[in-house]
Amino acid sequence: MKQFTSDKEAADALHRSYRELTDEISKVIVGQEDVVRLVLTAVFCQGHCLLVGVPGLAKTLLIHTIASSLDMSFSRIQFTPDLMPSDIVGAETLDKDRNFQFITGPIFSNIVLADEINRTPPKTQAALLESMQEYSVTVAGRRYDLPRPFFVLATQNPIEQEGTYPLPEAQLDRFMFNIMLDYPSYESELQIVKNTTGAVRYSLNKVLHADDILAYQQLVRRVPVVDNVIEYAVQLVHKTRPNTPKGSKLADQYLEWGAGPRASQHLIVGAKCNALLNGKYSPDIEDVQAVALPILRHRVVRNFKAEAEGITVEKLIAELL
Repeated sequence: MKQFTSDKEAADALHRSYRELTDEISKVIVGQEDVVRLVLTAVFCQGHCLLVGVPGLAKTLLIHTIASSLDMSFSRIQFTPDLMPSDIVGAETLDKDRNFQFITGPIFSNIVLADEINRTPPKTQAALLESMQEYSVTVAGRRYDLPRPFFVLATQNPIEQEGTYPLPEAQLDRFMFNIMLDYPSYESELQIVKNTTGAVRYSLNKVLHADDILAYQQLVRRVPVVDNVIEYAVQLVHKTRPNTPKGSKLADQYLEWGAGPRASQHLIVGAKCNALLNGKYSPDIEDVQAVALPILRHRVVRNFKAEAEGITVEKLIAELL
């Protein structure tokens, strides 16, 4: 890890590293620039991501590619209905001397891909709760710290309902971003088909190490923010809360529940990182708006009237912005 003489020098280095990362990722992933930006923002903000999209949109490939460009340990957990919590966190077993020994599970990695997270029962989903919030797991009364940095990048298929278990709100709130992947454009799909139907395979260079990520995470926290930007973020979150003093008429009409204080925190931290990635030293209101939708999308709940009138969460957040 290179030592920097000032935060300004470190901020410039983060901006350059981000460009190098996106260049490496674009060797494999065509398009999806906003998705890549948000996932990397979560990485630098010490957050977790939920990627939602129909099959075939390269959700798993995207996470694999990002992990390949970062010099950190990576593990993939395929969530299934019969998966047990011990399959994720590990379990104690008897060794040859009849002593209990803890065998770590795949959660003990820097980057964890939770593939199709809604295919496993709530009991197993809950095994991720402590790790995502406390960066540790507890087995047989003993606490085990997870390696740092630590990220959970989960995927979810929105169209299949049979055999799935919707994530509870407490679990959803652990994710900094809920990122929706859309179909690629016609030009991007042409490039995807050309790249993936030939014999050429790209090898990715390691751009950042674990120590680099930890240093950049601390840098993001030190970025100064003016009061009016913080006030804008907090006011935006308050607007989502129906029947409250600062709630909007739109929330009163169409929302059952609004976002909590964690949304305000994520808006500011995400805005700080978004500013750095774009070569700025302090965020403005536009940086808050750039991260608002994926932060608020899974933290507000529509009421029956909104569902009956076909008003989406995305449309409501756009109106509030």
